[in-house]
Amino acid sequence: MLRLLNIEFHKLKHNRASRVLTIIYFALLTSVALIAAIKFDIGPVKFHLAEQGIFNFPYIWHFSTFMASIFKFFLLLVIVSMMANEYSNRTLKQNLIDGLSKKEFILSKFYTVVVFAAISTLFVFVVSMILGLIYSDYNEVAIIFSDMEYLFAFFIKLVGFFSFGLFFGILVKRSAFAVGALLVWFFMESIFKGFLFWKFRDIDSTSDKVNQIMQFLPLESMSNLIKEPFTRLNAVQSVAKQIGEDLSKDFSVHWYQITIVLFWTFLFIYTSFRLLKKRDL
Repeated sequence: MLRLLNIEFHKLKHNRASRVLTIIYFALLTSVALIAAIKFDIGPVKFHLAEQGIFNFPYIWHFSTFMASIFKFFLLLVIVSMMANEYSNRTLKQNLIDGLSKKEFILSKFYTVVVFAAISTLFVFVVSMILGLIYSDYNEVAIIFSDMEYLFAFFIKLVGFFSFGLFFGILVKRSAFAVGALLVWFFMESIFKGFLFWKFRDIDSTSDKVNQIMQFLPLESMSNLIKEPFTRLNAVQSVAKQIGEDLSKDFSVHWYQITIVLFWTFLFIYTSFRLLKKRDL
């Protein structure tokens, strides 16, 4: 495993575009901390976002992982370009000539995906912990380390998403086309979701019926791991109750959602291996 990782990180180290994108990605993850500086002072109205409870434990684990997952696209570009460069620079063929099997080649990419996801998760943990210790109203150990399942869900979400990108990178061989294919897939899922809403428009629980079907699609299943955290805020809930709206929903991370994403991850990696095995290099 270490040998395969050394090979991949050696390639990344000498790829300027990958280095720049990686730096941008982790800089954006750090930028979550800048939210604490958002203040509005308009006459007697003073609004400080950090004082609204977004950095309170354990809510911060939900908030930070959701916000951090928005930036995953930048690291996806690194994963996709990493695969595309294997074809354009002919390093894939050279690796195979040097004795690396196709299975080891795919595993080296997957290990890189896992390492990137693990480092991202650790990074979000450290940033969130620092922000929480500074701004949270609750600092009891039991509260601080509750809801940690959001970090695990974030890790699984990244592994699944990057594996999807890796699959498209191997399928189409060009980074721009691979990203385009991923966007096309996203639009296809969105169109299908709209079709389901139209199909079940006469059913009382239309949204529930649509979600029951959509949860099995790859991008939707990854999205379901960490739902939006904003309507979970007490301030938002209070305003909603005053105007007669019910914003209550299930924000939990469920085992079956993790299982669905793990299934897709396995399928992406296995299909990538089968594609590479059948392809004449």
